[in-house]
Amino acid sequence: MQMHRFAVHVVTRSRKHPSPWIPCEYLFGHKNSETCKSWVELLSACTDGEHDRPKNLLVFVHPLCGKGRGRKNWEVVVPLFDRAKVNTKVITTERAGHAYDTIASLSDKELKKFDGVVAVGGDGLFNEILNGLLRSRHKTSYPPTPEGFRYVGSNETCQGYRNDGLSNSMPTSNTVNVMLPGSSNKSGDHEPLLSTAQSPELGTSSLNPNTEPSSGDQVPLVSFPNDWFRLGIIPSGSTDAIVLSTTGERDPVTSALLIILGRRMSLDIAQVVRWKSSPSAEILPTVCYAASFAGYGFYGEVIRESENFRWMGPARYDFSGTMVFLKHRSYEAKVAFLENRSADSLTASAENVANGVQPRQKRPRKTICRTSCSVCKETSAAGQNSADDVPDSSRAICENPKWVWSKGRFLSVGAAVISCRNERAPDGLVAEAHLSDGFLHLLLIRDCPLPLYLWHLTQFTKKGSDPLTFKFVEHHKTKAFTFISPHDESVWNLDGELFQASEVSVQACRGLVSLFASGPEV
Repeated sequence: MQMHRFAVHVVTRSRKHPSPWIPCEYLFGHKNSETCKSWVELLSACTDGEHDRPKNLLVFVHPLCGKGRGRKNWEVVVPLFDRAKVNTKVITTERAGHAYDTIASLSDKELKKFDGVVAVGGDGLFNEILNGLLRSRHKTSYPPTPEGFRYVGSNETCQGYRNDGLSNSMPTSNTVNVMLPGSSNKSGDHEPLLSTAQSPELGTSSLNPNTEPSSGDQVPLVSFPNDWFRLGIIPSGSTDAIVLSTTGERDPVTSALLIILGRRMSLDIAQVVRWKSSPSAEILPTVCYAASFAGYGFYGEVIRESENFRWMGPARYDFSGTMVFLKHRSYEAKVAFLENRSADSLTASAENVANGVQPRQKRPRKTICRTSCSVCKETSAAGQNSADDVPDSSRAICENPKWVWSKGRFLSVGAAVISCRNERAPDGLVAEAHLSDGFLHLLLIRDCPLPLYLWHLTQFTKKGSDPLTFKFVEHHKTKAFTFISPHDESVWNLDGELFQASEVSVQACRGLVSLFASGPEV
């Protein structure tokens, strides 16, 4: 008797680990071919009815990241996208800034043909894509600045800008210079692959309901936050902090399945405005975005040093970190942050420190961000126009007494948007950082003896430890801060990308983008 069969592809969990997802195949059969056909049609109708599932994706593959893992990982997961009937337009990056130039040069009409963009690489490639999208499409005011900051933006010239993302001309009062951080200024380095005016079609049919043409030739602008457009990562980098913080697993198959099934979660983004690249420079605002971390001093120097040792692969961070640590340089700076009055102080009293050597007593139990996080949900439900939100007007902020100044010499100044977990820091830089609560975690590491600094750094490698309870560490949960350095001795590290700046303002943009993720599972 002839048996007609059909295969059903499903997702299951590993018995050894609760988080990684594993694709499986079940084979069904029936002697009647029409019965098999009806079951296939029914199952197809069920999956087609899941509107969160992407149909068209733009994929950027970094072939060299993680010692060539980018290309290999994409070859592993591409059969999964084929089985799920997800159309993918794949672009293999050829140079630094390739993904940024391509995204920034796409018209809104072309971008709306995709349900999202996927980075097969590390945090640096994701940062390129993020900035390519947001610099030209995110409308907002500059971050607020406190009284005493050298630049206080005019309310009339700062609000509602829309950068073109490609202009190299001098900005006027309401335009922004958007040169890619860490890139060269040589002619031709940032010529877009696809010009905005004459970019060719990318050859995908529009299956998204939001891509319906409007009246005439008008195409609705793509702006952020956005209800349908999502970003995804197939982890292939050296640290993959964003993936580890948003999925809990550094597994390309798990990330691919999350994308295919259309998982969705909001992610806060840090908007960084550089007022001056050096103390002697003229005020020339430059806007950048970071999804995980912005750091000056130690963190910036490690990235700068590591650029000379890319041939070492991920080990270059250990080598560069050791070199920078032994130099033990501190940097003079002034930092002002918006006080978060709704939360308890994150820094214990110095009275709990014995002779300035022992770490402080442990803080109250942390609320870790997980799948369906109650903190992120409550913050989102509290209303986007809460009175505690950062005002758009810098002038209003100047009259607000909630700004707190911190001055001195710092080994590092950093702001974590998310926990920044990685294999060397299992709990991340800030274990209790949430993915979509609208806050930054400002970390000020003051100058201290080398052994104490080493003690502080080694705490990051231990799961369950608390490296932020030392006397020389300040930890502030805030929505915005500003930074001034009288020197240009160091650089900023934005998601692993270099950014030269001596005066910056940073603010948290709550839920600015959506990811193909659902948060780390318990």
